This record gives sequence, structure tokens and C-alpha cells, in this order.
Amino acid sequence: MQIAEIMNSGVLWGFCLVVVSIVLFQGIVFIRSALQVRESVGMTAQEAKSAMKTGAIAAIGPSLGNIIIAVSLMTLIGNPLTMMRSAIIGSSATESLGAQMASSAYGTELGAANFGPEAFTTIAWTLCIGGTGWLIVTLFFTKSLGTFQKKITAKKNGTKKMVIISTAAMLGAFGYFAANEAVKSGGHTVVIVTSMLITILTLLAANKLQQNWLKEWALGFAIIGGLTVGYFIG
Repeated sequence: MQIAEIMNSGVLWGFCLVVVSIVLFQGIVFIRSALQVRESVGMTAQEAKSAMKTGAIAAIGPSLGNIIIAVSLMTLIGNPLTMMRSAIIGSSATESLGAQMASSAYGTELGAANFGPEAFTTIAWTLCIGGTGWLIVTLFFTKSLGTFQKKITAKKNGTKKMVIISTAAMLGAFGYFAANEAVKSGGHTVVIVTSMLITILTLLAANKLQQNWLKEWALGFAIIGGLTVGYFIG
């Protein structure tokens, strides 16, 4: 059996689909739980719906990058493993790097003539073991972070402080990724600045026109604008 047949075998598809199904089930449970407790945190049904819509739109940008990398990764490690790892980790770039490191450690390269079942098995084990770190952190620290949040919100102006902390975390995360892209070239910087300006202008327009739906689509407009500018200057 050739390596391509092994990487896309029915048995592998079966195991990977089971894992992906678990991820989908978790997503459904989380959404259902969020809707059930919305009243306890003072959210209306409309606000909950708006929050979920905003989250879905915000996921478009990162997903586009993952899809592009995942398509190229499929030809190297097969469709089922790529689908499973991307579904769990959510970062095809991380999985691509892990696959390259695993194949190199085995003594071959992705797509090389001597890339065989043993090398593919090494990659599969490396990616799965490497992903356990996320699960361990979630298992041991989720409750502690929840307790930390409750202590802050219980104090005077605690809710405002929590908003500041979460906003700062978001700005730090997006700023980190944006900075890594900005130093690559002037074109990258132009795309980032364009997306930032579109976001700011959209939010200002939403406040002035009192149209909350514009806030939900601000990131979507920024993504489309950034991609358009990148296409013409790229």
C-alpha cells in the first residue's frame, strides 16, 4: 500500500471523524450553556444573539489563513489527519511546523521520496502529543481563572476592571500577531493599517448612526478591505 493510500485510508478517516465530532459536540454544548445562563449575567436574548454573531464573524479572518495552509498540508500528510488536527488546535500553521519538525527528526522531509508509513506515524504521534499541552492547561487552570474573575468583579468597579483586563489582553494578542506581519514588508504594514482604519471608522459610524449591526460586521469589513488592498499592492 502506498503512503498516499495510508494517509487517506478509511480507518484513519473513521478515527479522525470521531475526534472532530467530539469537537462539534463541545461547541454545541457551550453555545447551549451560554444561552441558558445569559439571564444570570444580565444579558438579553438579543444581546446573546448579537454576541454569537460577532464571534462567528470574528472567526472568519483566522479561518481563511488556516484554510490556505490546511489545503497545502493535505497533500503532505493527508486529508483526515489535517482535518482532525486543524479542528482540535485551530492553527494549521502550528500543525504544519510540527509536521515538518517531526519528519526532520525522523530523517526525512514532507513529500520526499523516502517519506514512508513510519515517518507519517511519527508525525501523527508528534502532533497529538504536542496538542496535549492545551488540554492540560485548560483542565488545571480554567477553574482558577474563573475564580480570579469572580474576585475582581465582586470588588468596587470590578466589572469595569475586568473589561479593561480583557480588552488589554485582546489588544496584546492582536498587536503581537500584527507586529509579526508588519515587519515583513511595507505592503504588510499598509494592509494592517488599512484594516485598522476600516475598523475604527466602522465603529465610529455605528455609534453615530446608532446601528449596532455595524459593530458586529466591523471585523468582517476590515478583513475584506485588508484582503482587497493586499491583492492590489501584492
